Amino acid sequence: MVTLTGVGGVGKTRLALRAASIMRAGYGDGAWLVQLSALDDGALVPYSIAEALPLADRTTRPMMDVLTEYLEDRHLLLVLDTCEHLIDECAATARDLLLAAPGLSILATSRRPLGVPDEQVLIIDPLPVPDSGGGGRQDAVTLLADRTARSLPGFAVTDGNRADLARLCRRLEGLPLAIELAAARLRELPAAELCERLDDRFELLGDTDAEVNDADPPWHQALRTAIGWSHQLCTPEERLLWARTSVFAGSFDDTAVAEVCADDLLPASAIPDLLAGLVDKSILIWAPTGGGERYRMLDTIREYGAIWLRALGEQDGLRRRHRDFYLKLARRGDAAWLGPEQVSWNDRTNAEHDNLRTALDHCLAHPRDHTALEMAAALWFFWYPCGFLREGQHYLERALALDTEPSVVRNRALWVCSLTLMVQGAPDAGMAWAAECAGVADQLGDTAAALAAQAMVMAAATIRGDLALALALADSLLAVHRPERGLTLPTLLARLGQSHVHTAQGRIEDAVKVLEEMCAECDKHGERWMRAYADLFRAQAELSLGRHDAAQAYARSALEIKHRLHDSIGIAMALDVLACAASASGHAEPAARRLGLAQQVWDTIGRAQLGIREWVDAREMCERLARAAIGDSAYQEAFTAGYDTGLDTGILHALDPNSPHPAAEH
Repeated sequence: MVTLTGVGGVGKTRLALRAASIMRAGYGDGAWLVQLSALDDGALVPYSIAEALPLADRTTRPMMDVLTEYLEDRHLLLVLDTCEHLIDECAATARDLLLAAPGLSILATSRRPLGVPDEQVLIIDPLPVPDSGGGGRQDAVTLLADRTARSLPGFAVTDGNRADLARLCRRLEGLPLAIELAAARLRELPAAELCERLDDRFELLGDTDAEVNDADPPWHQALRTAIGWSHQLCTPEERLLWARTSVFAGSFDDTAVAEVCADDLLPASAIPDLLAGLVDKSILIWAPTGGGERYRMLDTIREYGAIWLRALGEQDGLRRRHRDFYLKLARRGDAAWLGPEQVSWNDRTNAEHDNLRTALDHCLAHPRDHTALEMAAALWFFWYPCGFLREGQHYLERALALDTEPSVVRNRALWVCSLTLMVQGAPDAGMAWAAECAGVADQLGDTAAALAAQAMVMAAATIRGDLALALALADSLLAVHRPERGLTLPTLLARLGQSHVHTAQGRIEDAVKVLEEMCAECDKHGERWMRAYADLFRAQAELSLGRHDAAQAYARSALEIKHRLHDSIGIAMALDVLACAASASGHAEPAARRLGLAQQVWDTIGRAQLGIREWVDAREMCERLARAAIGDSAYQEAFTAGYDTGLDTGILHALDPNSPHPAAEH
């Protein structure tokens, strides 16, 4: 355990990333970055670590148990970045993981030590600055010149400006963030004039920004001065936008800024130019992505803006507006998910993950208006298809515990919580929530919740192997379905349930008919996520008929979609089917590799094949055939090679079997 400490803006994160990059090759299981600055709730620290790792556990065990089991036999470096605001939770998590995992190293960044046993603390000092005569190390001057040249091409250190640049760096005490902010000013002012103005700024310190300077955290004077100076040089509108955008966590886009921050003082039409101005002044960082332009703010810059927001008396109002925007986003995603925009919604919600967490935390702090229940339930499409089931369960159970009055909103949260547990292979726990939902739904006449609860009971029956009950419930759900109402999750789950029972009972034609109807329905609405599950169930039906080529074609079609949407269960199912088809076709070595790769995914889910007996039997048969064909030693070698292959690389080979075998990654 090594902790890099130092004042904000000294470069702890950059140094940690550079060190991890250098050391990564020495760790058999790699180096992984866990960014904690956007977290408000310390209980989410283990979840953030799990999300940073190639770990997508869908069991109902405590997340710390999942993490310790995953890490206990791995040689791995974790970088925990920005721990100071969650110091107790980070310390407890680090201590427990280090005790359980002898091959684990942790590199943390924090403004103060974590206090973990045997923690090695390295204090990061500012960059060396030239002495008054211009001699000594020039690190700070080099950084200032480099950052200035990026925005002012041709800028260089010359005999004419060297002394002034050195003086400027001494005045800023070599602090990297302060130097970068000053570099943004060198486009407008010569170094000599910049030094004079900065001297004036130091003299005024404590008068113009007294509230900021006395606030927590107690920043280094040079950094306070550089940030406060940048603040003073902004226009009044830019200062106000700086303060208001401090409510965002992680990154954000201009649409969110316009809705959350605009009003009569900041018209929406002015937002793009104001954002550009803050980027130009190095207050915001512009980050183009495949989903559009996004912005982010360094933690220290955000803290300064948040202090001003409190001073303006706008903090509570802006946080409500932030919550309302992301609640509206969750509603829109919920309404649109079973349609043609699933990939874009997957990308959008992943990009907004930090802001969704912040909005949910605000909802949980004010549970009386039911927004916590509503938002946690509306994000079902993020928790399940996008791969964050454990976090969804965490938020849903907290919201349900805080808001216990029976209501339609609570009913929806009940069955969504049941869904998160069913898909984690925990039918008993899921049934408890589904039963409560069904009982209240009858009392309130909530037909939608009653049907959803019935779908959850059907899922539980399928996992438990009660095929007669599963089929009866699926038939009942489909009997009341009205196609003109569009796609619904209970109906789609019912079709999958029907087809599974038909295939298990050898009624393949009936299974195919159900799946073809489902595919036609999905295609009509441009839906791909459940359509891919239909392809997977069709692949299993084709396998039972011995049509191995057809089974592989359907499985690959599904795998492509499941991989794009990060649906771990769909990925694992597809790899299992591809392995079974290869084994049945006499290709034992590729089958063993596929089984190894699939096992890698199932291990992150927790319960292989969700415990569904028919899927477990098919996989066991595949393994027996492969072992018999090539022998135990060759089978184990191929299986291990598949298990040790990077998932993305292994999936690409599974989609294109003619490509060279991927090398195992250690």
